[in-house]
Amino acid sequence: MSEASVTSSRKIVLRDNEEARAILGPHDAHLRALDQAFSCQVISRGNEITLTGKESDVAELGELFDVLTTLSHKGYGLTERDIAYAITLSKTGQVRALLEMYTEEIAQTFRGKSIRIKTLGQRRYVDAIRKHDIVFGIGPAGTGKTYMAVVLAFLSLKRSEVKRIILTRPAVEAGENLGFLPGDLQEKVDPYLRPLYDALHDVMGPEQLARSMERGLVEVAPLAYMRGRTLDEAFVILDEAQNTTPEQMKMFLTRLGHNAKMVITGDVTQIDLPRGKRSGLKEAARILGSIDEISFIELDEADVVRHPLVQRIIRAYAEEDEADHG
Repeated sequence: MSEASVTSSRKIVLRDNEEARAILGPHDAHLRALDQAFSCQVISRGNEITLTGKESDVAELGELFDVLTTLSHKGYGLTERDIAYAITLSKTGQVRALLEMYTEEIAQTFRGKSIRIKTLGQRRYVDAIRKHDIVFGIGPAGTGKTYMAVVLAFLSLKRSEVKRIILTRPAVEAGENLGFLPGDLQEKVDPYLRPLYDALHDVMGPEQLARSMERGLVEVAPLAYMRGRTLDEAFVILDEAQNTTPEQMKMFLTRLGHNAKMVITGDVTQIDLPRGKRSGLKEAARILGSIDEISFIELDEADVVRHPLVQRIIRAYAEEDEADHG
């Protein structure tokens, strides 16, 4: 009898109907996703799930269910995106990595919500920031590049590892020439720095953020205002770095002072520079890639932590771009 004709089955008993709803998802949405992703048959009756199929398929999906039930027991609320990522990891034999990632709390928002690493790429990124003074996080929107950097900056400030946080990004839409815009400097640059404020607001809360900015513990400014400074004892984040010129990137990186850390984030598929202008982020990856003390972490669609459709949108655009340049 061939291996393909040998069937196996396994019964999984969940603790109660509440746990079954948590794992199977609203209207069994999670169950359908799992059923479609694996070759074996999945039958659910109440809080019992029966897997039937090839022995290897049953073992693979059974291990995935073991991980999901363990996360549920630990109080982790599973989302559609979590199920999709668990399936991705299961296909490469890495599903148990979820137990470490999802149960480790990095920090909490000011409202008390846990902040956790959500993907293997994010784990590499966070580890790199902890170990290196300069880290480049390169990847598409929704991978948590800026948010996780802000979280780690906040923790460094809270632990007195640095004395201030500095967040910056190039105001490309305004051509870095902000004089023609109405209002004072803060009013001029706020629209371009809003994503940074949003991340800070989430981890610090409005009152602590306002106090920290008044005391100079947190500074948010356009990249043009970094020129001529030496950034000592600071955690510095450069966001949207794909929109820097090579000259701006060199200027920024050479601001690094004593006991300082820099995180540079960007998406090389979203360059808004005028036609013919080279991206400072691309140039930095080419020129500095061989320096061991500088870490380059590349994230991809699998690391997107927004709605699962975002992954598919990014993949579709990437395929279209490849076809155009093929």
